Amino acid sequence: MNREIPKTYSPSEIEEKWYKYWLDNKLFEARPNIEKKPYTVVIPPPNITGILTMGHVLNNSIQDVFVRWRRMKGCEACWVPGTDHAGIATQNVVEKSLAKEGKDRHSLGREEFVDLVWKWREEYGGTIIRQLKKLGVSCDWTRERFTMDEGLSHAVREVFVRLYEKGLIYRGKYIVNWCPKDHTAISDDEVEYQEKNGKLYYLRYPLEDGSGHVVVATTRPETMLGDVAVAVNPSDERYKSLVGKNLVLPLVGRKMKVIADDYVDKEFGTGAVKITPAHDPNDFRIAERHDLEKVIVLDISGKVNENAPEKYRGLDRFKARKQVIEDLEALGFVEKIDDYKLSVGECYRCHTVIEPYLSDQWFVKMKPLAEPALQAVRNGRIHFYPERWVKTYEHWMENIRDWCISRQLWWGHRIPVWYCEKCNEYVVSTTHPGEPCRKCGGKVYRQDEDVLDTWFSSWLWPFSVFGWPEKTGDLKYFYPTDTLVTAPDIIFFWVARMVMSGIEFMGDVPFKDVYFTSVIRDMKGRKMSKSLGNSPDPLDVIAEYGADALRFTILYLAPLGQDVLFESSKCEMGRNFANKIWNAGRFLLMNREKQSVSAAPDMSVFDFADRWIVSRLHHTIRDLNAALDNFRINDAAKIIYDFFWHDYCDWYVEMVKERLDQPEGAPGKTVEMTRAIIISNAIATFEAALKMLHPFMPFITEEMYSLVNPARTESIAVTEFPESEPRFIKERIEVEMDLVQEAITSVRAMRKEASVPPGQLVDVVVKPKDETTLEILSTNEAYFRRLAKVGALSIGYDLHKPTTSASAVVRGTEIFVSLEGLINVEAERARLEKEIARVKGVIAGIEAKLKNEQFIQRAPAQVIEKEKTKIESMRLNLSKLEENYQSIK
Repeated sequence: MNREIPKTYSPSEIEEKWYKYWLDNKLFEARPNIEKKPYTVVIPPPNITGILTMGHVLNNSIQDVFVRWRRMKGCEACWVPGTDHAGIATQNVVEKSLAKEGKDRHSLGREEFVDLVWKWREEYGGTIIRQLKKLGVSCDWTRERFTMDEGLSHAVREVFVRLYEKGLIYRGKYIVNWCPKDHTAISDDEVEYQEKNGKLYYLRYPLEDGSGHVVVATTRPETMLGDVAVAVNPSDERYKSLVGKNLVLPLVGRKMKVIADDYVDKEFGTGAVKITPAHDPNDFRIAERHDLEKVIVLDISGKVNENAPEKYRGLDRFKARKQVIEDLEALGFVEKIDDYKLSVGECYRCHTVIEPYLSDQWFVKMKPLAEPALQAVRNGRIHFYPERWVKTYEHWMENIRDWCISRQLWWGHRIPVWYCEKCNEYVVSTTHPGEPCRKCGGKVYRQDEDVLDTWFSSWLWPFSVFGWPEKTGDLKYFYPTDTLVTAPDIIFFWVARMVMSGIEFMGDVPFKDVYFTSVIRDMKGRKMSKSLGNSPDPLDVIAEYGADALRFTILYLAPLGQDVLFESSKCEMGRNFANKIWNAGRFLLMNREKQSVSAAPDMSVFDFADRWIVSRLHHTIRDLNAALDNFRINDAAKIIYDFFWHDYCDWYVEMVKERLDQPEGAPGKTVEMTRAIIISNAIATFEAALKMLHPFMPFITEEMYSLVNPARTESIAVTEFPESEPRFIKERIEVEMDLVQEAITSVRAMRKEASVPPGQLVDVVVKPKDETTLEILSTNEAYFRRLAKVGALSIGYDLHKPTTSASAVVRGTEIFVSLEGLINVEAERARLEKEIARVKGVIAGIEAKLKNEQFIQRAPAQVIEKEKTKIESMRLNLSKLEENYQSIK
């Protein structure tokens, strides 16, 4: 053995060593290779302001499983990493740091502020990337991209120009969702709605002629300062006589008309609606139809502006609401105030209540882009996992609205529109216009002050990272990508838009499969968040348990489409699994070193245990590949876990120990050679299992693989993933081993319940059900003795039950453990009573199922037959248990 293997697995040193090795040897780098099929994944680019969360751990662990698996399957696996410039979030972070120095961005000026953000990005923006490397992700770091890299910025400008020239980008005054805190418009999809308790205010607007008043209902009375009309439904008999008459707006004194419009719902409130075109999207559309004035009464900070009476100017919108109601009540213009449930829109980043606001913005017409993207999912060119997200996607696409893409920020992709300083004519161009103004001949231009929505760059991610709009070799080879792993909460922000842009600019879908991850929650079911303080720092978890343990645990716990309840202590499972593998490998390697001769694997010395483990191995390879093919990640984790922990470590390794103690060699071979071959055979299976486990737990598998193969220079990461060979799968042997294991387990259980000391051997009598059982148990007598810690073992039909014994029935075979001088008779009777009750319950359940007409009609014939066979076996077990119970003295 080249070096001593430590008794315990220590992740930290091993993880750092192997990640450096992988990078130094360029194992994750991908290049176009016509001899290989590409497999491409682009990382959902995390914000440069972000730090690693448990959501990132799950998402990137899943991606890494697919990428490593496909790389080992022979694909040219390309995983492109990168980060998003995160316009609002990043600008906020830098502005907060400036505020601590008593400065703001305006005092610096745009150019200096943007330079400061770039410096911040250089210093802090790579934090999450460094953290992802700690997780062991196999990204091609030579391809790392940033959404404001020059190449990606060029792609953004090119897309803007193309869409504009196609008539799909337009500019106009429209009501947008305005964040008064961030001073920018946000798209409909960036508004989160919360149900809150509010008020519905009924206000009286007097007729100019003094003949009465009209009562309107509103939830936002402060906006009445900008009212320009009252609208009623033309079919509403209550108001027909008032249409066309003038009202006087209380507090303001503005004259305005009663108008008729089909949009008005006669059933809401009083059926008369105040019209505030500059502060409500529906009112805006009514104003457009009726050519009404649009009076803006709030500024960009949500404060009342100079267009309102002087008394209210400068008041915050909510303080203005209170003051307006007080004044209206004093003047007798409030009819009543009712409690009311409100759906309040909030900015998804800072949770400020959104203000509908009239301003000049740039928009993308979405319906022409949405239709082909909708069909791509409907016709199966793109598959969603779980499939239920298709309905959500369809609903959004069918009801899509135009996308407001301009943001009133300084950090981001500046809109590629240039205005003539002389006449304000604008030019849309990827570069500064070189020609004089086509309208007035002016030669001085200023660029649009606004930047584009962050998502306008990230919707191009699957092709911009490969050099688009240039026709690069990378783009031709790696696009479309294969698998997108993402959170379901950005299905609209990102997934749907990527499908639209991919089809529009590449003529093909951007990916074939979309895997929507689970939501990580704490043990109380609450979504993990910074504000609740319920999210563990993944780096702390890695430091305590190891990256492999964290990765495997969270994958094991995350069923497709279901939320995950997580706490750090659950990583004990992953750490215990790593230790189990380490101990098994250490045993094998120490015993290989003990042998005086070396030997290659040799099937000629296979016994029952070898044939069984090889069958289980190929069974597992088949099931694991099928689970990964079908995006059942947590099933895949359980499949490899069950094989490695239970089949290999719990059973096969223990059987190998028994064989190494045998004093005789295999036919024609010395004892030394036989033992060497036994170890080599065991190591061959261990190696295959390491390869299967590698995508899930890359560090420990690489370390163990290097120890198993000290002379080999090839990394496990680029070895061939095992393929299942049907000729090695022996169902009969697996069934027989199940019987052996159940028999051994039953003896272990009886020993435990009788409190037999662990080191003490017990005598066992077995009365087999039939010749097959007799042969199986007799052939494996040595395993039975060792693993059940049996002294005298008698197997036969005419044997008698020991006088004082514990008993069990396994598949109709009676097993007696002699407990002379050890057993507590009352305890054994109680144990049998409990087992008899359990078996009776099982029988009752099957009987009920077989009497159920719906089950009989719907279940396949083989399922019904299986239940009938099972109930017969249970009845046989019951009769023997009852006999044993009666025989206890």
